[in-house]
Formats: sequence, C-alpha cells, structure tokens
Amino acid sequence: MPANSELAAWLRLTLTPGIGGESQRKLLAAFGLPEQIFTASPAALGQVISLKQAEQLRSYNESENARDAVAAALAWAAEPGNAILTLADAAYPRRLLDTPDPPTVLYVKGRVALLNAPAIAIVGSRNATPQGEANAEAFAAALAEAGLTIISGMALGIDAAAHRGGLRGKGSTIAVIGTGIDRIYPARNQSLAHQIAEKGALVSEFPLGAPALRENFPRRNRIISGLARGCLVAEAAERSGSLITARLAGEQGRDVFAIPGSIHSPLSKGCHKLIKQGAKLVDDARDILEELGLPAAETAETAEAPPDAAPPPDAEAAKLLACLGYDACDMDGLSQRSGLTAEKLYALLLRMELDGRIAALPGGRFQRIGP
Repeated sequence: MPANSELAAWLRLTLTPGIGGESQRKLLAAFGLPEQIFTASPAALGQVISLKQAEQLRSYNESENARDAVAAALAWAAEPGNAILTLADAAYPRRLLDTPDPPTVLYVKGRVALLNAPAIAIVGSRNATPQGEANAEAFAAALAEAGLTIISGMALGIDAAAHRGGLRGKGSTIAVIGTGIDRIYPARNQSLAHQIAEKGALVSEFPLGAPALRENFPRRNRIISGLARGCLVAEAAERSGSLITARLAGEQGRDVFAIPGSIHSPLSKGCHKLIKQGAKLVDDARDILEELGLPAAETAETAEAPPDAAPPPDAEAAKLLACLGYDACDMDGLSQRSGLTAEKLYALLLRMELDGRIAALPGGRFQRIGP
C-alpha cells in the first residue's frame, strides 16, 4: 500500500466536496498521481474541471477540516485489520478496475485478499419471506463451500441471509456498505457486521463517519456487482432496488441468475421479470457453479432446503403441509382445504411454526419453509 504521504494525497482528493468520481478520474488521467494534481496551476486544472471545482480543490485542501479528516483516516488505516486501497494499489480489486466507475479509494476492514477472490453477489428484498431468506442462506452456504466469496450489501432480509450463509463456507463473505466503514447500518446487523469483519471483509467507498443517506445505497450496488463474477437475485419485488444491482451486473458483463417463486407472490415478480429478460433460472446452487465453469464441492449443500431442516413431519403435519402447498395461505383457506376446525388448525400451525416448517406472515397468512 502507498506510504502515508501518498495515501494522504489520495484522501485529500476524494474528500474534497464537489469533486466526484468522474472528476477525480479526469484529474488522474490528466496529471497522474494526486500529488501532481495538487501542484498543478489553477489554469491547468481549469482545462480538466470547472474553475469552481479547481478553487474548491485548493481552498478545501488548505483547510483545517481537510487536515483533520485525512489524519483521522490515516489513523483508522493504521489499526490492525484496516486498510485503504487506492486505484494505484496492487491489492485493488482487478474486477472493479474493469468497470466504468471504479471507486478512487476503498476502505476495507477484514481480509483484503478476498476482494480479488472468485465471488458471486447475492441480493434481494429487505422485507423477504422466511422461505426467501432460507433459500438465500442455503445457496450462499453451498456456493461458499465450493470456494466462492459471497458479496452482498448487509441490508436486512436477503442480504443478511446471504452473509450468514457465506460465513458457513470456505469462501467467506464481503459486505459492501452504504455508510462510512466506521458505522454499522442497520443497527440490527451489528453482530453480523463484527463476524464479517473477523472472517470476511467490510468494504465502503464513503469516508469515515458518512451517514446512511438514501442516495448512497444505489451507488454501492455497482461495487457489489463489480466485485463478482455473477449476481443472483434470490427474492425481489418488481420495483426492488436489487434489480438495480442485477441491471448493473448485466451492463458490467456479469452473469445474472434468479430464483423463481410463486406466481402469486409480489416478492417473486422481480425475479420473474429478470428471467423474462434473459436471467438464468436457478433452483440449485450447482446451476450457478455449472454456468460459471466451477466444480461443485463434494460436501456442498444442494440449496434445495434450509439449514438445520426439521425431521420428517408426522401424519397430521404432513397433511397440513400438503394443503398449504408452496404459496402463502390464510386460516380460512387452510380450513377449507383441510377440513380442520380453527382450534385444531391453531394448535397444528403453532407446533409447525416452532418446528421451523412454516412461518407466519403479515395479514394472518402462513408460508411453508423448505420442501
């Protein structure tokens, strides 16, 4: 990694307000390394960026705010397990360099080498169904066991499930976050974030202290797809943000995969839309490995059932599962299909929910989990 003075110059460039990624790359292409940018004359800078930007570059980098921000970033990078990678760094992920908009710097907490490991992105709904989360975790575990690193965005729902699955396999997981690397968002994923930092890697292009702004999350999606060889959408509504990641993956030349679901589920419509547009339908992790030309691990799970599946159901539970099918259903529907009284249904559903066979959904509906 670059010496402190060199890294400080990269940080000064990226921390300057009003100088975005496109302007940073223009300046680097024109002048070389950041040190040359800061020694260039205003007239020379004005031929590459606007005069207003050139003045902002000069005034900010002479300010106390700039000195404090750079010092804080350098101190963070000096801590064990932390790193700041620049476009000129040999450890910078090669796949990102091939994308149209690579971040000028990356803040990394954890295993830097994972950023250049074979990887697949797994994304989907924040408000996922229990079956969607189970599918995402099982696919991630199987793919990680086969040696792939699982990349996602550490959101609730599908992202978190994918990270949990990745932590169970040989390939581990990378979380690309939409805040500063020193912030954990959402707070409910605090424990997960610590596990990822210890066994995988947290990655952000945003400066230390950057809050959870709405516009930052779509931006980080290009990094999620850019680091990966392909992108799997596990469950998504028709207007889900995860479809942005899938679109970016396609534009970056990555393979796009989607898990189908019920035609009645709003959270399957995004996946079905992708399949209609040419994404590969997958119902087993081996489908993805085959498409990527990778061998399946002998011990890998097939991703057809969630981890820690319950033992075979008894006769009553098996009958009710058959009546439930694979779409969500409410009490009235189950009563009509099964012929059971409400009292009997409640008792059976409670037991099956505790056994992990079904999940209660909003609106008084129930959904089967697993086969």
